Amino acid sequence: MTQTTNGSPARRRVLVTGASRGLGLAIAHGFAGQGAALAVNGRDGAALEAVAASLRAGDTPVVLAPGDVARDAPAIIAAARAGLGGLDVVVHAAALRDRRPTAELDADAFSALLDANLTGAYAIGRAAMPHLAASQAGRLVFVTSIAAMVARAGDPAYAAAKGGLAALTRSLAVEFGSDRLTVNAVAPGFFATETNRGLAADPAITRFIDMRVPLRRWGRPEEIAPAVLFLASAEASYVNGVTLTVDGGLSARM
Repeated sequence: MTQTTNGSPARRRVLVTGASRGLGLAIAHGFAGQGAALAVNGRDGAALEAVAASLRAGDTPVVLAPGDVARDAPAIIAAARAGLGGLDVVVHAAALRDRRPTAELDADAFSALLDANLTGAYAIGRAAMPHLAASQAGRLVFVTSIAAMVARAGDPAYAAAKGGLAALTRSLAVEFGSDRLTVNAVAPGFFATETNRGLAADPAITRFIDMRVPLRRWGRPEEIAPAVLFLASAEASYVNGVTLTVDGGLSARM
C-alpha cells in the first residue's frame, strides 16, 4: 500500500488488462489479496462482470474498464483512472493466440497477432505513462512469454510479438526511468490456463513437459501472481527493464 498525505494507508490503484480469465484473472486476485483497488479490463462484458462480482465479494473495490487494448487503450486507461482516482500500477496481461505454422498463417493473420499482442501493449503503455508518472512509484508490468526467448515450431506470430514485447519493455524502462516509474515483464512458461486446455490434453505435450521442465509439471495460474506482485512492489524499486522468467526451469535446461 501507499501512504496518504496524513500518513494513513491508501490502497494502490491497479489496472489489469486481460483480467477476465487465465493469468490476468489470477493476477487480479493476487492484487486483491494485497488490498489493492482494481480496474479490470477484458473484451467480454459478461465475463468481466462476473470477475468484478467475485472480487467485490472479498471487499475489493473494483471498476470495469472494458475494451480492445489495441483500439481502445485511451478509453480503457481513462475509465480506470476515473474509477480509481488515479493509477499506480498497470499490468498488461491481455493476449491472443493463433497456433498455425508459417505455411498456414498469411500476412494478415500475422499482422492481427502483432496488433493484439504487441501494438496493444504499446498502446496501453503509452496511454498509461503520464498517469503512472504522476504516482509516487508508478509500475508497468507486461506479461510476455518464454516464446520471446525460445521457440516452438508452428507458432511464428506469437513468438515474434512476444519477442517484440520484451524489447518494448527495455525501451520504455530506459525512456521513462527518469519519471520515477519502472517497466518490467514476466515471461510465463507452460501454464494450465483455458487457452492451453488443448495442449494440456495432448499426450505429446505431457511427455515434453515431463522431459523438459525440471519441475515436471504445468504451472498453475496462481503461481504467476507473486512474480508480478514483486515487480509492482516497493521492494522492486530498483528493478527496471528486466524480464523475470517463470517457467519451472524450462529455459534453463540444455
